[in-house]
Amino acid sequence: MRHLLNPLDFSVEETGQLLDLAKDIEDNLPKYSHVCDGKKLATLFYEPSTRTRLSFEAAMLNLGGSVLGFSSADSSSAAKGESVSDTIRVISCYADICAMRHPKEGAPLVAATHSGIPVINAGDGGHQHPTQTLTDLLSIRSLKGRLHDLTIGLCGDLKFGRTVHSLINALVRYENIKFILISPPELRVPEYIREDVLRANNIEFMEMDSLDDAMPDLDILYMTRVQKERFFNEEDYIRLKDCYILDKKKMKLAKEDMYVLHPLPRVNEISVEIDEDPRAAYFKQAQYGVYVRMALIMTLLEVEKSC
Repeated sequence: MRHLLNPLDFSVEETGQLLDLAKDIEDNLPKYSHVCDGKKLATLFYEPSTRTRLSFEAAMLNLGGSVLGFSSADSSSAAKGESVSDTIRVISCYADICAMRHPKEGAPLVAATHSGIPVINAGDGGHQHPTQTLTDLLSIRSLKGRLHDLTIGLCGDLKFGRTVHSLINALVRYENIKFILISPPELRVPEYIREDVLRANNIEFMEMDSLDDAMPDLDILYMTRVQKERFFNEEDYIRLKDCYILDKKKMKLAKEDMYVLHPLPRVNEISVEIDEDPRAAYFKQAQYGVYVRMALIMTLLEVEKSC
């Protein structure tokens, strides 16, 4: 039995195979409509989510399976004080695979340690978000045709953004990747990412305050929102929440084949006027998330691909 807790749990080769399966699902969706008949996915979401939870549910339903679970801690026995380890032991009796989102870092690891079914980390605090990372990798590969020889701009909340941390960890395994890290000083990437991931792997990177200055060099711009729920001080959030807003003026500085990604939800960091730009790929990215989660469920359940 295998779990997905960290984007590095799959090797580069295994990640490539999973992305290949996701691409085949995109191209041949009907042939996968019964591969998980009789299988059940439990979605254990201890904090709010729209895209991640619904994309997991859509993925399992597309595969012919069914879904059970809860969408907030208040609607589960966690409100009565039940531990994660006890919850997963019980859920293992009801379902074949589980997707868990939790505000505490490491909670999915605790669950996996006590689980009788595969556990997928659907986001744990500011730590990791591996299925978003797989979605991002599929998006980049589909849009640019490769996962190597790219300059990636990461913009916004690089301190608390778990999607950013996971994506950096995944992309450093590919050749000739360069990062431009665009944020105010207060929201720069954590020291462990800078030292233990980027410098330890001899990855070229720059830290910048100006989005305008970075735009001409980028192959991918990955925007993030400033996350109110990660701030202890509301004054800091209000001061920083509008630090970067992508608009038509900034997009004129970019290459014709530069694409904009965003893990969503968007607040106001991308102007709605950008949505009609063919380089705005964040809604397509959300669709890729369904395909990649379908491929992941199949892989962890060791389900045979249809002919």
